[in-house]
Amino acid sequence: MQSRTLTTVLIAALAALPVRAAAPVPEAAPAAALPMPQVTAPIALLIDVNGGRVLFERQSHRRFVPASLTKIMTSYVAFELIKAGKLKLDQRFTMNHEAFRKWHRVGSTMFLADGSDTSVAELLEGIVTVSANDGCIVLAEGVAGSVGAFTELMNAEAKKLGMKDTHYNTPNGWMDEGQTYVSAADLAILSTALITRHPDLYARFYGHERLSFRGIEQPNHNPLYGHVEGADGVKTGFTNEAGYGLVGSAIRGGRRLMMVVGGYDRPVDRTKESRAFIEWGFAAFEAHQLFAQGARIGSAKVQGGEARSVDLVAPHPLALTLPRGGHANYSLSLRYKGPLRAPIAKGDEVASLVVRVPGESETRLPLVAAEAVPQAGTLARLRNGLLAMLGQ
Repeated sequence: MQSRTLTTVLIAALAALPVRAAAPVPEAAPAAALPMPQVTAPIALLIDVNGGRVLFERQSHRRFVPASLTKIMTSYVAFELIKAGKLKLDQRFTMNHEAFRKWHRVGSTMFLADGSDTSVAELLEGIVTVSANDGCIVLAEGVAGSVGAFTELMNAEAKKLGMKDTHYNTPNGWMDEGQTYVSAADLAILSTALITRHPDLYARFYGHERLSFRGIEQPNHNPLYGHVEGADGVKTGFTNEAGYGLVGSAIRGGRRLMMVVGGYDRPVDRTKESRAFIEWGFAAFEAHQLFAQGARIGSAKVQGGEARSVDLVAPHPLALTLPRGGHANYSLSLRYKGPLRAPIAKGDEVASLVVRVPGESETRLPLVAAEAVPQAGTLARLRNGLLAMLGQ
């Protein structure tokens, strides 16, 4: 039975005193390491989201053409706008004649008719489930007025998330001579944010095996669906320029694995190897829970806000990931660049829980603000100034 005790939680700007935890004790001797299955993709990454541990990587920071994996960011932008109250699921956008002329039956589509009127919810369903190129254009133009303006939103969100090897020139990933590019590491960052920041919207629109829209039924080509227990995302991609790629995710018993593979020449190889890859991750490693979702880990000082501090909580279950049957001593630290500056939105990632295991590189797990902290008004500024003068 694993025991954990927090002895000290002391947060300071750019540093923290470690919080010690007892090592998880296995009930049996460690099993022999399970051999990894063959993964021939030139780009491959597998991470345990809860534990933040990279289970395998191959050229995870190499830039590559994403094809329809682009649409993960397209949906993320929409989810962010919905969360902010700037976009509603029942809003309706029209397929104009020029967009119809350019995108009718081009690649994967949801067969939007010239002049058709479609809700945001229907567009998202088409984009996520059947990779609708036409739906992306209608959504982009409806939201931002033009494709260019929408891709500016996409790149702004990528910058916020720290996606350093990514640039978007299109909302649907159609071939553009390499102007749109990503990396596996960035796709994992994006997909994790998609799931953790928007769990309800993710559950509503992702994980569907088929789309039935206006009398036309189409399958989702995600090779994990119906074959990997707990698979609920994320997105496939293919163009002649990009080859076959996949961002895959599955959750079992609250433990989520995220996989990115790119550059396959044949879909059959992507199908076979991706299923074996993620199954290996579940079989070869196990999670030892550190904190439950929503658990308060500590607090951080805030400058210029209505409140002088904000609680830090786990955005999803946080765990220590180890080879199955393994055990280790570990230490935990809270870190943030502080004091934090208001305004802060509820759910903003503002700090990290640093996990150190002897002999391994440190792992950083995200911590988010438990509540919003608006900028200080006049009275709050006076109060904060007085307390600062008093050394409090």
